[in-house]
Amino acid sequence: MAKWTPKHEAPEPLEGPIVATITGGTIIWFVLFVAQMPFYGWFDDRDITWWVWTCLAGGGLGLIGIWYVRSRDAAIKRARAEAAPGTPGPGTEGSEPARPEASGPV
Repeated sequence: MAKWTPKHEAPEPLEGPIVATITGGTIIWFVLFVAQMPFYGWFDDRDITWWVWTCLAGGGLGLIGIWYVRSRDAAIKRARAEAAPGTPGPGTEGSEPARPEASGPV
């Protein structure tokens, strides 16, 4: 079996409103959980209560996801702020940072 090699480069990751997406998904999981609670007896009679608890688990994992993506977003913004003007960024290889002028004896 020949070793698989990619024929093209991987695309750039899609960036979008990640925090809003995860928050919206988490809200949907909790709404589904609350909406199913009045029918818990119906689910229990059919031995499918896992539907209810899956929604609760989705909401709980969503809370962890919100924490994660907010931390990631803050780290990305922090890294961009550190690479502000005056410091070499990507694509500036070989260029030296600006040096303060040395003052002679006064």
